[in-house]
Amino acid sequence: MRALLRPVIVRELGMVILKPGQELLSLFSGRVLIDYAPEYMIEWPSGALPTAMQSLGDDPVLAPFFANEKVIQAVGGINGLKEWLKRQPGGCQWPHSDYHHKELVATEFHPGAIRLCWGCDTRLHDHHTKQLSDIAKANIIAWVIEKARQNLGFNKNHVLTLPELCWWATQRDLVSALPEGMARRALRMPQDVIPSVSRECDIVPELPATSIIQEKAKKVLALKVDPESPESFMLRPKRRRWENEKYTRWVKQQPCMCCNQQADDPHHLIGNGMGGMGTKAHDLFVIPLCRKHHDELHADTAAFEAEYGSQIELVIKFLDRVLAIGVLGTEKKKSGEKNA
Repeated sequence: MRALLRPVIVRELGMVILKPGQELLSLFSGRVLIDYAPEYMIEWPSGALPTAMQSLGDDPVLAPFFANEKVIQAVGGINGLKEWLKRQPGGCQWPHSDYHHKELVATEFHPGAIRLCWGCDTRLHDHHTKQLSDIAKANIIAWVIEKARQNLGFNKNHVLTLPELCWWATQRDLVSALPEGMARRALRMPQDVIPSVSRECDIVPELPATSIIQEKAKKVLALKVDPESPESFMLRPKRRRWENEKYTRWVKQQPCMCCNQQADDPHHLIGNGMGGMGTKAHDLFVIPLCRKHHDELHADTAAFEAEYGSQIELVIKFLDRVLAIGVLGTEKKKSGEKNA
């Protein structure tokens, strides 16, 4: 809970008096953080503040991204949206009614869903209006932003920024859903020149911003394949541990495999014949874990695997995603290079 209060300063006593009201007294049960009110709050009345207002939802350039089917599926699909709507505070979202039943349902309306009471749900069945569509669209935007914020490990008071949203889209393999204008702004590129209304000298050939982001996401690591390594011809080759700090650094930036919050560590597979005294498994056999779940795994591996699945299953699942989004791949041959 947050509040905007006007202080009364008693300089003679070196004291400040606040009048929060009965509903805000719970704020003062412990230590309280005091900060200056930002400019946009100057005209606001005193009292409780809503949770952070996500300005990204008001940007028309981002609207196609939030309504994209891949994005909706990535955060739980329409059924996930409906369950989320039922848990949100407030009543029926249709304002044009004198009576609202106390029972609420979440009903699908293109392009998303709306929370309605039983009476309004019956009256609006099979109706398709711009106002209904706008409410459904606003619900999708709020839902996607909240899921992205949670996945990135921010609390409910954090205002999500455009670069953070683009990074979340990259993590979720949703770069193809980014509108060009959204990608250009995230990369701080100038807005695209429109050939039909621009001078020819102003038109500079360049890659689309979405392609630039996609290429950056894919080029985290490229594996070199050597089918004729010297060790492959030895009867008892000495084991060499494969290390790649670039890959493990990327892994620790991914969501935790257990709770989907921001990971803290790249956990190396333990047991299962991997590693040994004074060494670890290869850097390829890692999964992202937050500190809590990493500690749980090392404290009681059997209990951890009973709840979340075996380490091998988690490694395979993670590697499948890594390969699918192009983070791991074979090196491309240079022009003119012949096949071996």
